[in-house]
Amino acid sequence: MQGAIARVCMVVAAAILNHPSLFPQENTTLPDQDEELIARMREHEERLQREQARLEKELSQLESKQEETSPEEGYGWYFWSAVSFLIFFTIEMCRVEVSDSEIRPNEDDDIISESGSVSPLTMVLDKDVLRNFCDKCTYTSAHENWRVREFVEGFADDLLESLRSVCDREADMEVGDFVGIGSMFESWKVCKPLMCDLLVPFSPPDPHSFQFHLWCSPFSDVPPDMQACGKIKVTNENEDGCLCGSANLGEDMLCLLHSRNDTLKVDHSPDELLCSRNTPFLAKDQVMKWFQISVTKAWGRISHKYDFEVTFRNLDAAGALKIRFRSGKVIVMNIIPVVQLEDTDAYFVSHFPSECESPPDPYWPLSLAVYERNLLKYFAKRLPQHSCHLHCLQIVTFLHRKQTGLTGKSAFTNYHFKTALLHLLLSKSSYSWGFESLEHRLRDMFCFLQRSLQEKRLHHVLIGNSKVPKDVQVPEVICRAEPVNLLRSLVLQGKLYAATVRHFQEMLRNANVLIQEYTPHLSNGGLHHSPDESL
Repeated sequence: MQGAIARVCMVVAAAILNHPSLFPQENTTLPDQDEELIARMREHEERLQREQARLEKELSQLESKQEETSPEEGYGWYFWSAVSFLIFFTIEMCRVEVSDSEIRPNEDDDIISESGSVSPLTMVLDKDVLRNFCDKCTYTSAHENWRVREFVEGFADDLLESLRSVCDREADMEVGDFVGIGSMFESWKVCKPLMCDLLVPFSPPDPHSFQFHLWCSPFSDVPPDMQACGKIKVTNENEDGCLCGSANLGEDMLCLLHSRNDTLKVDHSPDELLCSRNTPFLAKDQVMKWFQISVTKAWGRISHKYDFEVTFRNLDAAGALKIRFRSGKVIVMNIIPVVQLEDTDAYFVSHFPSECESPPDPYWPLSLAVYERNLLKYFAKRLPQHSCHLHCLQIVTFLHRKQTGLTGKSAFTNYHFKTALLHLLLSKSSYSWGFESLEHRLRDMFCFLQRSLQEKRLHHVLIGNSKVPKDVQVPEVICRAEPVNLLRSLVLQGKLYAATVRHFQEMLRNANVLIQEYTPHLSNGGLHHSPDESL
């Protein structure tokens, strides 16, 4: 009986394996010169047919003997036949469902198909145009970016020193030295106006201190939609009570903990406090208001020393400054107040310059920009001398900015593109990033972005990523955390997803034309810039 069951299973397996839907024929035509291959295939097919005929004959003999078996054996035969039939039927139904899902695209596929379905593998990329574009990017960076950075660093030092003199050293926030981050300090800035992002850490005066509640803490109460965020609690280490109750600090004192209705009163309204009302948690809105007022006072003290105009670009973002020289040249600075996470290089930021919206109070987004800059430095030491990785990032961010001017904003930011590049750097060999591979790596980057957009998933490159080298020294709590999806907003916002898909498709379609408009033309070996210098 066991042998009969084994033979039946072989018949079912043979039928399944020879079913055409298991191995779909992607190409049913063969070249004429492969006659030998065709002959071997026919011989193999005939051998399979003979084997199937032999099995069918044994099966018929088995059925004739079945009449002579006892009732119990007969029932066992029917049982195993029914099980085999159910297995075969289930497999066939699963195939039907799979084939139907392949034939009928979902709504997201409809969005992609409506936008023209441009593939990074078929987009037009001219090697000479790409090379000329990179030549100009290198030329601009070498001749201008270093001078801008030097000026910004000197001006920021002077401004922050003036800000410290404005603040009360015993009662106000203590302001530290700035940390440069972003494209200007990572050497991939290409578009104008030139923009510099500076993190300015601050800390409370004694006896106050900060306690941090990360989203990835074991007992965290941070909501799921606030991933990569945390809360900052202001505590008082003075056993005798708050500083505002033990000394007369004047009218300019901003108590961090107490409101007007508390026992220890301060002659300020709750709107002037740096914590959220009736809570011990630091509020971004209050911090930005304090910082903006302090920067204004600081600039007022040193403005006579400089021959240019300084204005706030965005009243909702503290330290968003625009410097305009008499020549008309403009430099943009983002001086961002941040809170350092203990003794690490991770910072809770009041806002990201690339994002219009920020999480509501009291949730602060966590920036790992310093570690990302260190990761780029790590690869720079190991990649070929004239690697193309930063050029890829320059090209993609340039195309994104140009396309945004044509079709409006999307969910993509330059930070998403830098994240995609870092993922590719972690997954590809260092030798594959030579400048001669620029076109291939650029296509890889577009393919990665397209796949991330289709899946609505782009993980933060440092959070919960075991591929990050130990030399970058990312904090252990960040390494152990669950990955964070930077495209989570696209899962719930269908209109934003559709707009982003169309933006990306149009960017692929217009890539070669947009680069040609910007690229200088080489004539007699000389570099001539295009008239459009306001990039």
